[in-house]
Amino acid sequence: MSTTPEMSPRTAWLLILSAAAILMLTMAARLTTGLFLSPINTSTGLGVASISLALAVGQFMWGASQPVFGAVADKYGPGRVIVLGGVMLAAGLAATPFVSSQWGLMLTLGILSAAGAGAGSFSILIGATAQRLPPARRPFAAGFINAGGSFGQFVFAPLVQFTIAASDWVVAMVALAATTLLTLPLAWPLRGKPPQATATSPQDELSLGRQVRAALRDRSYLCLHAGFFTCGFHIAFLATHLPGEVALCGLPAGVAATSLGLIGLFNIAGSLTAGALGQRYRMKWLLALMYASRAAIIGLYLLAPKSALTFYVFAAALGFTWLATVPPTAGLVGKLFGTRYLSTLFGLTLLSHQVGGFFGAWLGGLAFVRFGDFSWMWYADILLALAAALVNLPIREAPVHAAAAMTAKA
Repeated sequence: MSTTPEMSPRTAWLLILSAAAILMLTMAARLTTGLFLSPINTSTGLGVASISLALAVGQFMWGASQPVFGAVADKYGPGRVIVLGGVMLAAGLAATPFVSSQWGLMLTLGILSAAGAGAGSFSILIGATAQRLPPARRPFAAGFINAGGSFGQFVFAPLVQFTIAASDWVVAMVALAATTLLTLPLAWPLRGKPPQATATSPQDELSLGRQVRAALRDRSYLCLHAGFFTCGFHIAFLATHLPGEVALCGLPAGVAATSLGLIGLFNIAGSLTAGALGQRYRMKWLLALMYASRAAIIGLYLLAPKSALTFYVFAAALGFTWLATVPPTAGLVGKLFGTRYLSTLFGLTLLSHQVGGFFGAWLGGLAFVRFGDFSWMWYADILLALAAALVNLPIREAPVHAAAAMTAKA
């Protein structure tokens, strides 16, 4: 491990608040795209499956961009990465109304805006703050930053749906694009490289390549990847297809927007709780409990009558664990390998998360076209949640021994 220079409480809070605000904006853009699926389909006639594939590519690209941008941020500092990402995100959203083909949507929503959002997402922001904050404050900071992303979903989902209904989806998309440009000035407190930490073990002297190779040979790290794959599958499926599920139940679109907002609201509490509990309890138990609870919540939803109240209760219950898996997952990566390359190593787990996200968004669209509903997706959700709970149990919560890490030289 390494020690990090102390900073004043005021500076620490400025850092944490800036990171949380950036994540609020980038996640608001990512987690409201499902609200545009039906309007884009009506406007272009591309079909649910084709649009779902474009959005699925975006899920994958959001994850694939994070270890790449994370490595750049680890070497040169996160400020410039966040600014570049903000420009890409805004450009991709603003260009979407001007394309009418599946390939055009893949370029704007699937590549440009998704990669831009990845440059201002969990791995870069949590990694940047962890490198600057003392160890005792890192779990709380991760939970607080994560809550910022959930707050963005809570605020923006109803606003986006209101704008779509009151004006047009094009107006809503362009307004969302303009809002994401606020990430540019918010990147100022994160400018420059992090303070030089004092290395206290040989592992801190590993190069990035050696550290990545050592991580990919570690069983606990691979278990985190497997669990996070399931998390991405759940989130992308719901963020993309919850409006469609609501419509199948004969309920108005506002129910879907309110449900997405409730997921964000309750995940604020879940994220803060996960960050606090991560300082007192073993984080692998928290992850196993959250994944197992998702299986139970989805099972109860399937048995319940499909009313607006059912969706709201379901959203609140599931929202408590929605992205609350992020603080303990990031915390475990930091425990295992330290914080020097946290943006890169956590970014790789988020890549696995978004591989799951790709399948959640894409297979949801295929299931709807093939079967006319999402029943098989819900069953898959339950099985994957139970598997994720089990796969987290063997995780070892101790630093990877430096000597073992050094064997990854070759």
